[in-house]
Amino acid sequence: MQIPNPAVGRSAQPPLDRPMFLGSEVYRNSTYGKKHPLSIPRVSTAIDLSRAMGWLPDSSYLDSPIATPDQLARFHEPDYVAAVMRAEAEQRVDADTMARFNLGKLENPVFPEMFRRPATASGASILAADMVLGGGIVYSPAGGTHHGRPGRASGFCYFNDPVLGILRLLDRGLDRIYYVDLDAHHGDGVQDAFHADERVFTLSIHEGARWPHTGKLDDRAGGMARNLPMPSGFNDTELRFLMEQAVLPLGELFRPQAIVVQCGADALADDPLSRLELSNRALWQAVAELAALAPRALVLGGGGYNPWSVGRCWAGVWATLNGIDPDVPPNAEAEAILRSITWNRREGRNPPERWFTTIADDPHEGQIREEVREIAAAVMSP
Repeated sequence: MQIPNPAVGRSAQPPLDRPMFLGSEVYRNSTYGKKHPLSIPRVSTAIDLSRAMGWLPDSSYLDSPIATPDQLARFHEPDYVAAVMRAEAEQRVDADTMARFNLGKLENPVFPEMFRRPATASGASILAADMVLGGGIVYSPAGGTHHGRPGRASGFCYFNDPVLGILRLLDRGLDRIYYVDLDAHHGDGVQDAFHADERVFTLSIHEGARWPHTGKLDDRAGGMARNLPMPSGFNDTELRFLMEQAVLPLGELFRPQAIVVQCGADALADDPLSRLELSNRALWQAVAELAALAPRALVLGGGGYNPWSVGRCWAGVWATLNGIDPDVPPNAEAEAILRSITWNRREGRNPPERWFTTIADDPHEGQIREEVREIAAAVMSP
C-alpha cells in the first residue's frame, strides 16, 4: 500500500453537530417478492426501533432523495440505468434485457420499486458524502449495496451506492478514502471499482467459502485492497483480534480523510445466509472504532436476512454512533414492534423469545483460531 498525496480536500462547510440518519418510507412496503430473501422489513424496523427507544429525534432524521439518472451514470452505464427504469415502469423485461443486464431473474427480480428503491439508497449515499465534507457522521442503513456492477445487477444489488458515495467524496476533493466491508459476502463491486485508484483503500472481512467466491487472501487489487476471508464459526473474539491486529492498523497507516463502513448484518449468528457467528455487540464495537478513524464517516447497511437480527443490529448501530449504549431491554413500544414482525422462513415460524425482548445479543466469544491469526499476519505483510 502506498500513501497517496497528503493534500486534504477543503470545504467551507461546517462540521455536522451530530450524527444524521438518512431514511425513506419507500422501504416500508417494498419487497423483492414473497420468496426472495429481501421479502423482510429491514430499514423500516431499524427506524421504528430507533424512534421507539428515543434514539432518533426528528432533528437527526432526513428523507433520502432519489438519485437522478445522471447521478447514477457517474458509475453505471446509462443504458443499464435506463433498463432498470424501464423495467420498473413496465414490470417486465424481455429476454435480451434479462441476459444483458441480469435483470428479472430470481436473484434480481422485477418488482414495483426496482428503480426507486435502489436509486433512493444511492441518493442517500451521494447526499451523505456532501453532508460530511466539513466533518461528521451520516448513517444510511439502506445503503451498502456493494455487489452492483456498472452495467448489470448482481447479488440483489441494482446500483452500487457505496461506489457512488465514494466517487462523490473524490469529486469533492478528498483523496484518501478507507472502505471497510463487514458483510458476510465479499465487497467485490466496490473493490473492483477502485482497484486501480490509489485514493481508495478497500478492506473486506467476509466468509471465505461464500458467494461470490472472490476476495481471496492474496487478492490485493494492485496493492490498494486487503481481503480477510474467514472460516465458518467466526466469533466475536476473532473479530476483535482482527480489528486490533489488522483493520485499525491498516487504517492508521493509510491516514484516511473519510471512512465508509458497510455493516451488513448477515455475519450475525442468527442470519440464515452465512455460517458466521458474530453477535451484534461485536459489530457495534467495530463500527464505533472505525468511525473514530477519520473526521468524516459514512456508515451503511448491507446484507441481512433475518428481520429481527437486522432491525435490532441496525438500530444499535445508530445508538452506538450517538454514544448511546444499546445494551438495554426494549421498551414496551419497541417490543411491540419486534412482536409485530412476521417471517415466512422456517426459522421465523417459532422465533425465540430473545428476538422480542432484547436488543443486544449475548456475546459470542471463542478461541482465536490459527487460521485467523495467519490471515491477520498475511494482510499486514508488505
